Amino acid sequence: MIVKFLDRAKVFVKAGDGGNGCLSFRREKFVEYGGPDGGDGGKGGDIYLEGTNRLNTLIDYRYQQHFKSGRGENGGGGNRYGANGEDLALKVPVGTEILDESGSVTLADVVEDGQRVLIAKGGAGGRGNNKFKSSVNQAPRRADKGTSGEELWIWLQLKMIADVGLVGLPNAGKSTFLSLTTRAKPKIADYPFTTLIPQLGVVRIDSHEFILADIPGLIEGAHRGRGLGDGFLAHLERCSVLIHMIDITQEDIFQAYETIRQELAMYRQDLSQKPEIIALNKADSLDPKEAEKLKKKFERKFEKKVHLISALQMNDNAASLLRKAVEMKL
Repeated sequence: MIVKFLDRAKVFVKAGDGGNGCLSFRREKFVEYGGPDGGDGGKGGDIYLEGTNRLNTLIDYRYQQHFKSGRGENGGGGNRYGANGEDLALKVPVGTEILDESGSVTLADVVEDGQRVLIAKGGAGGRGNNKFKSSVNQAPRRADKGTSGEELWIWLQLKMIADVGLVGLPNAGKSTFLSLTTRAKPKIADYPFTTLIPQLGVVRIDSHEFILADIPGLIEGAHRGRGLGDGFLAHLERCSVLIHMIDITQEDIFQAYETIRQELAMYRQDLSQKPEIIALNKADSLDPKEAEKLKKKFERKFEKKVHLISALQMNDNAASLLRKAVEMKL
């Protein structure tokens, strides 16, 4: 399973206006003074956002940005009520967050298949003159106009719903690990920023399965948007567990670890507090004794358990890491 998507889009929604009430009097043969019989206008259609598992992208909202629901029909004579305007349901992928025009206030969060969120309410239908009849006014000449439907600009932001997120500096081997443990086929090459968009895969280990997200490599300053990092970091908010992957062959593995930890904390403090599994990758590139020595040095420095793996081999170490992820997720 592999998912590619446009994860942010701005759209304008306009709910339908209410229909006007009717000003009318009953006209019948031999009835000189017929009473008022103007009907009410129909209500304007509402606009909803509806979550669906059948979509995994917001790409459609790049090409169409304006949406409007149906207008309520006007009322008619003979106490005929106008029909309500047709509602509009915009399909969005599960995991879509709805923000206001500024992009700073969350209006709603679509997290379930079939979940509906009312985003713009249709206008009320106007009252016909029949509604204004009273004992002191038997022939009212008043009918209301329908009210306008709500209209607003909103941001749609898709955040992947994954159980476990892969983080690390560029070229740490995250995509290789994703392709090894799932059926996903991400682009893999021996240079930084091979992965430019987050990708998902389903991991099956023993009798369990979970969704693994490969987040493009983060760099120093990612929390400020450097390297598009703030957009990538947003996808980690829904992950239950993080697998922090470090290239054991690089010059300073300790600085590599601290850089990512700092970026997580500076983007959102709770990201740095998520359960974490540390993996020193590409261990097959070093002498086994040297790799083990670095592993123990890392564990002493940070007082955390480390998994020594090679993303090219689905061996006992990699399986142990996956089982740990299942245990922490549960």
